[in-house]
Amino acid sequence: MADKKPNALQQPLQPSPELAAVVGSGKLARGEVVSKIWAYIKSNNLQNPANKREILADAKLKPVFGGKDKVSMFEMNKHLAKHLS
Repeated sequence: MADKKPNALQQPLQPSPELAAVVGSGKLARGEVVSKIWAYIKSNNLQNPANKREILADAKLKPVFGGKDKVSMFEMNKHLAKHLS
């Protein structure tokens, strides 16, 4: 079973330059990207205290989030997908 193809979440993907500013420029699996983004969000206190499902974009995250000031957790994954190839 060693030749089993990785699933979509395990497939190493190249982050865009905007995303690389947050997660690093090496190839990462989608799950790792999400983990690193969450670590960044938590360490920089970017969750809306009034609504934890909302992520407030700082200067590094804004380009990743299509220029938006804030996105929901669900929207965030959609934005991240556009920055992985």
